[in-house]
Amino acid sequence: MKAKRTGTFVVALLAMITVAGVSPALTQEKPAYNMQIVRDKLRADKKLLVAANMQLTESEAKDFWPVYDSHQKELGLLRDRMLSVIKEYAANHETLLNDTAKKLLEDYLAIERDHQKLREAYLPKFRKVLSEKKVARYYQIENKIDAVVNYQLGAEIPLVE
Repeated sequence: MKAKRTGTFVVALLAMITVAGVSPALTQEKPAYNMQIVRDKLRADKKLLVAANMQLTESEAKDFWPVYDSHQKELGLLRDRMLSVIKEYAANHETLLNDTAKKLLEDYLAIERDHQKLREAYLPKFRKVLSEKKVARYYQIENKIDAVVNYQLGAEIPLVE
């Protein structure tokens, strides 16, 4: 039961940190070094969340973390692409033209496809280092984090007019 409460607490903490980190990025420009600090903090907090919920043995941890780090690096590239789409939408949403809307939607869908491909590409890598149950747990954790981030983005990004 304690592990469940710890996981819930960490998810709530990550959600608050994510909200604090994402909202300003959507509403105003920040100097690059400030955004890098926020990104580094989010990565560290996410890693703590994963560690708290994965219940890895020392042996599993030794093999898991390098795969995790590689996976997170590639996820970061997708998030950078998504941030570019969001920034372009923010810059144009009040006077959005059909051509721009089409391009933004196509870019978004391409990122979503690439995200799914990344999930599938890393599945055998995680299966090499973890049991099926722990791989499923890791994918659940990633899915929950994505849900929190997507919820916050949905709350912050206005609908196309």
